[in-house]
Amino acid sequence: MKNLLTDVAGVRVGHAHDAKLASGTTAIIFDQPAVAAIDVRGGGPGTREDALLDLASTVERVDAIALSGGSAFGIDAGGGVQAWLAEQGRGFRIREAVIPIVPGAIVFDLLNGGNKNWGRFAPYRDLGYAAAVAAGDDFALGSVGAGLGATTATFKGGLGSASAVLANGIKVAAIIVVNAVGSATVGDGPWFWAAPFEDNGEFGGRGLPPKFTQDMLAMRIKGGPAASARENTTIGLVVTDATLTKAQAKRLAMIAHTGFARAIYPVHAPTDGDVLFAAATCEKPVEPLVGLTELGTVAANVVARAIARGVYNATALPFPDALPAWKDRFGG
Repeated sequence: MKNLLTDVAGVRVGHAHDAKLASGTTAIIFDQPAVAAIDVRGGGPGTREDALLDLASTVERVDAIALSGGSAFGIDAGGGVQAWLAEQGRGFRIREAVIPIVPGAIVFDLLNGGNKNWGRFAPYRDLGYAAAVAAGDDFALGSVGAGLGATTATFKGGLGSASAVLANGIKVAAIIVVNAVGSATVGDGPWFWAAPFEDNGEFGGRGLPPKFTQDMLAMRIKGGPAASARENTTIGLVVTDATLTKAQAKRLAMIAHTGFARAIYPVHAPTDGDVLFAAATCEKPVEPLVGLTELGTVAANVVARAIARGVYNATALPFPDALPAWKDRFGG
C-alpha cells in the first residue's frame, strides 16, 4: 500500500503542468472501463460529460477521468486524455466506431499569478494528453498536475491522495484537488480539520487544538467579502475494487462527499464548485446495504485524509503575494 489512488489495482495516474502557466492537469486512467457516477455539491461547478453519468443515461462505464486547472478552459483536458485513449483503441464501441469516455471536472486557478496569455487556444488539451501518457502507479502529491495552481483561504492548496483497506479486503482510495474557498486548517494554526482521521502522521501528526476558540471557528474564505463564485472548487475521485452498480457508485460518491465537510471549513458554498466522482473496478463483491454503508464510511475518511495531504504537501507558487505553503509556516 502506497497510500495512493493506485493502490486499487487497474488504476493509473499521470500529471502534466506548466510552471509559468501555474496550472496543470491530472489524468486517471482505468486499465478496464470502470462503473462511474458523480455527486455535485458546490454552487459553481465546471464539469465534462456529467450528464452521461446520470443514472438514467445509457453508458455505465468510463475509461478515464480528467481533473484540471484552467476553469472552463481546462475542460479541454478531457479531450487530450480522450485522444490518447483513442490511439490505444480504447472506448465505447458502436460497430466500427470507438469513443473513449472521459468525464472531468475543473478548478479555477486563473488569478494565481501565472501567465495565462496563451493565445488563441488554451494549452489544456495538450496537457491532458501529456498527463495520460505519463500515467503510472506512482505519482507526486502537492503542487503538481491539476493541483499546481490550487489555493485555499489560508494556505497553498494542492493535490492529495490516500487509501484504505476494509476488514473484508475491499480497497478504497481517493484523489482530490484542493482549491477550496474555505480552509483545510483550524484558524491560523497548524491543525487540520481532518486530524481525527489521520493515519500514521501522513499530514504532520499535529492533531487538534486542546480547545476551540471563537476565532478558530470564525469563517475564513478566499477573497473575503469579495469572494467570487468562479475562483474556487475542490474536485476529485474515489475508487474502489468493490463490485458496484451505477446507482451504488452514486451512493458511494454521496457518502464519500462527507469527507469534504470533515476536512474543509466552510464547504459546499455558493462560491465553490465541489465535485466528487466515484468509480468501481468491480473485482470483489460487497453486501449492498451494510457493506456499502461501511465502504462509504471509510471512503469519506479517505477523502478527508486526501484533502489534508494535498495541502500538507503543497509548495508555494513563486509569485509576489503568493499564499504560503503549510510547511513554510509549520515545517515538515
